[in-house]
Amino acid sequence: MKWMFFSYTLPSRPSRARVSVWRQLRKLGAVNYQSLWVLPHSTERLAEIRKLIEDIEGWKGQAILIEGKVLNKDHEDRIRKAFIESRDEEYGEIIEKCKDYAKEIRFETSRQNFIFAEVEENEEELEKLKLWLKKVEKRDIVEAPLHKQAVEKVKACEALFQDFALRVYEHSQGKDQERRKRGEKTI
Repeated sequence: MKWMFFSYTLPSRPSRARVSVWRQLRKLGAVNYQSLWVLPHSTERLAEIRKLIEDIEGWKGQAILIEGKVLNKDHEDRIRKAFIESRDEEYGEIIEKCKDYAKEIRFETSRQNFIFAEVEENEEELEKLKLWLKKVEKRDIVEAPLHKQAVEKVKACEALFQDFALRVYEHSQGKDQERRKRGEKTI
């Protein structure tokens, strides 16, 4: 497999520059291995790293990017393991957020808070989970073990949401029928 090896230095101030570089590398799916950031080679990642190098130089730092192969199988295996651990950490976080989402839906159902505002709020949270999952999947070059479970949890959240939205709809229709029986206008 062809890899990109990246290293950089930045002045200690402003710290936001170091944080920004770290965030960009993590978004690209890079892992830190023996003082180097390692990424699988791709044209898209290469363009992003080149942009990052420009930013680093703009902050009075220096960077080096090397493309190549790992010649030692043991090191290659360790790099792959670092990628697996990094993605599983992210998938694990998604799984936890899915559990929180399910808990929220159960809470709103138990208190019969069947209002459209809850549907909108929960739909937005579900979309965030789905987008997050897509971002992590894009970085997952090693098919991390927790991927399948994260996908299943997000699908379970989708089913929970559909059931909740249906209950809210049915509840609102029931309220409209009650109003019509009382002779009130419905919207």
